[in-house]
Amino acid sequence: MADYESLTALIIEFYEKISAWEQEKVRDAALTVPQMHILEILGHHSDPRDPMRMTDVAGKMGVTSGTLTVGIDRLEKQGLVQRSSHPVDRRSVVVVLTEAGQRMFAEHHQHHLALTEALCAQLSPEEQVSLERVLRCFNEMSLPGA
Repeated sequence: MADYESLTALIIEFYEKISAWEQEKVRDAALTVPQMHILEILGHHSDPRDPMRMTDVAGKMGVTSGTLTVGIDRLEKQGLVQRSSHPVDRRSVVVVLTEAGQRMFAEHHQHHLALTEALCAQLSPEEQVSLERVLRCFNEMSLPGA
């Protein structure tokens, strides 16, 4: 049986380390963490031929449309994203990365790949497979109270 106190402490400690790392990388890009998360979501999940709706981005971030709009406003002023009306549903607004936004996303994604490689270098191949399985399981489940 798992020691939930110990697991909770380990999860929190790892979250804090990742958060501090992310904050440092984002500071170098002169963005906030939520702004970079917007770029990451668009970079991973959006296609210029099928742009993401603002409501879908907000859902992935777990924020309101109003909160997302503030972040998108700032990113748009920096030339990193572009908003437009949905091509079919004119009531919806879609957002895409600009070329500058794609470059920013690609650069930040390289930091993520390097971090993953460094973390996995500490694990055996079997542990890496187990970690991937656990993370897939966690990502497929809904968090209680969310």
